[in-house]
Amino acid sequence: MIDILAVPLFLVIVLVMVHAYFGLGILKRKIIFADLAIAQFAALGSAISLGFFHEEYLYELTLLFALLSALLIGIATRRDIALEPFIGMLYVFGASGIMMVLANSPEGMEHFKSLLAADILFTLEEDAIQSTLIYAAIGLVMWQLYPRLQGFFKELLFLSMLALTVTSSVQLAGVLVVFVLLVGPALTATVQKRWPKLLFAYLYGWSFSIVAILLSYYYDMPTGYFIVFTGALLTLLSVLLLSNKKVSL
Repeated sequence: MIDILAVPLFLVIVLVMVHAYFGLGILKRKIIFADLAIAQFAALGSAISLGFFHEEYLYELTLLFALLSALLIGIATRRDIALEPFIGMLYVFGASGIMMVLANSPEGMEHFKSLLAADILFTLEEDAIQSTLIYAAIGLVMWQLYPRLQGFFKELLFLSMLALTVTSSVQLAGVLVVFVLLVGPALTATVQKRWPKLLFAYLYGWSFSIVAILLSYYYDMPTGYFIVFTGALLTLLSVLLLSNKKVSL
């Protein structure tokens, strides 16, 4: 059992750390669905690799489409438009594009399911290590370079690093897992008042993700979807319980 669970448990600890950080940044900017749109575009690049190139150029196309969506969102933040509807349209475009690309593929629906939530229980050790090194490099850039920038270039760097993060995460875990790890811990952390936000987001994300992996293993359930279900359910309940009631004027 230890041999099977060691890699996914290590991976989810790393995923929560990097995604909780970006999730807090997304909530601060009030562009909640930017991560989902970027993840969907990354998945579109992955689908194009499968549908047209027999999975060649997988990483390159996934990264290209993730960066393209980040660039479009970055430009949109500088325009006088309603940002959330624009990001929603990006998501719809990416989702419909995936279905069109995979419509005639024999493995299309299976690939689509894995793009939504992959079974990280069977993640290869080398894939987990490679992604961890990418996340470490992203963390170094955000620590050293990000605070020195201003304005549009600072926002573009944030969105580009988010896109690079999502590129690896979508291939490992899937779009829905990426979204729940980005938003769930960050949203719950912003509602509670006792703990530092980032620390709480880490502890909360680790807790529901590890429990979900263990339960999915014992009950033979799809791990990715179990993480999404557990994280979404606990986040909905936690936010309602921890948040204060609105004061009526």
